[in-house]
Amino acid sequence: MLMSRGLRKVVNGLVVVFAKQGNRSVGVRPLSVCGVGQAEAETRESARDDHYDIIVSGGGMVGFAMACCLGQSKRLSNQRILLLEGAPSKPWSLPEDFSNRVCALNAHTQKLFQKLGVWEHITQMRTQPVKRMQVWEACSEAMITFDAQDQEDLIAHIVENDIILHAIKAQVPNHVEVEYSAKVKGYNLPSDSSSKVTVSLQDGRILTADLLIGADGAKSLVRKTMGVQYLSWEYDQMGIVATLQLSEPVDNTVAWQRFLPTGPVALLPLSEDKSSLVWSTTRANAKELLTLSDEEFTEALNRVIWDDSGTDQIVQSVHERWLKLLETFLPGRGADIRQLPPSLSTVMPNSRGAFPLGLGHAVHYVAPRIALIGDAAHRVHPLAGQGVNLGFGDVASLLDTLENCILMGAEIGEEQNLHSYESERQRHNVATMAAIDGLYRLYSTTATPFVLLRSLGLSAVNVMTPLKRRVLHHAEG
Repeated sequence: MLMSRGLRKVVNGLVVVFAKQGNRSVGVRPLSVCGVGQAEAETRESARDDHYDIIVSGGGMVGFAMACCLGQSKRLSNQRILLLEGAPSKPWSLPEDFSNRVCALNAHTQKLFQKLGVWEHITQMRTQPVKRMQVWEACSEAMITFDAQDQEDLIAHIVENDIILHAIKAQVPNHVEVEYSAKVKGYNLPSDSSSKVTVSLQDGRILTADLLIGADGAKSLVRKTMGVQYLSWEYDQMGIVATLQLSEPVDNTVAWQRFLPTGPVALLPLSEDKSSLVWSTTRANAKELLTLSDEEFTEALNRVIWDDSGTDQIVQSVHERWLKLLETFLPGRGADIRQLPPSLSTVMPNSRGAFPLGLGHAVHYVAPRIALIGDAAHRVHPLAGQGVNLGFGDVASLLDTLENCILMGAEIGEEQNLHSYESERQRHNVATMAAIDGLYRLYSTTATPFVLLRSLGLSAVNVMTPLKRRVLHHAEG
């Protein structure tokens, strides 16, 4: 909560404020010395109360991670930081049932969380490692696998969104001010760095900042106020999420993904007997699937995972010869052992949900005293599981930029100083987004030439270990 105006008294010639900060500690600050009028001192203190060095607008996982990084940074220790969270503060405890919203946290995100002390909180609750990933398609036998031995670290960890958010909140330092239920009315953004950012709240308060970080999601008001060009489109798809019960406990450390003409379906491990579903399909099919009973839904899911009736026989014949050719040039690596996915017994009651899918990208991430991170800057299809990892990458990069500004004695809100963050992240994000959108479009057709092209290409990449490592390395950046 923001510090309230509190109780003001004159004590030994000093005007003192007894300020209350929600659940935070109570502060006592002198406002003026003898000879300075109480009204003038209160006006000055009010102005100081309403000004921050950095305001992070928007909470969620990425916004809180940004506030946590800023607060823990030794170089930024003298900065006054505020996080505006639109949602109310609610007590939270680890539920017995798994949530249907999960993230596949990559190695770079894990390292960031370890640095912040967040990872320890996550492991004390629950997380499931991914040691192997198997991707295959419905129109041929082509597939690709990624194993932990292809790199130094595990491929990913599957963690529920609520657990990530709670773990990050636990590590936000006390001197970082957090205001819940903070509704922003609008922003007044400067045209250059000679002026400050102004944030108008719906309760009438006016705040100013040297730097505003927009972490307010795909419909970002910060981005809209910037007037930056935003390239976006909606896919004719929805993502269905659910928690699945396996038929029996297994060594459930494999992530499975099958590309269907209507979109990919993925099974992500949660525990020995539970997996999380992310099923991307057409809007019409999604609406129909949500009306099915649990038994009917489970049957439909098993069908799309196991049914081979859509196999293109022409492609299959050519693909078999292609595998023999790869085996000739790369003995022992021309084919891979196909592992069968776990058997699903049912979808957990009341665990199904759905959300629309789309792509969006801001042409610019920064402006004078403004920086965008996370979904406010970019939005991707979930087929590669990289959405929130891109956001955490933004957080780490922006923190480095701001720390370098302080080290060099530069102004943190100067647009030129923020450009290094924008350049670094756009090089990575744009390439990732283009690859994801390309995969979505390539696998959305059943035309034989395209099926043949992607099948031969996928099998070729599968036998090239250095190339697979490069793919994994980029996904972690």
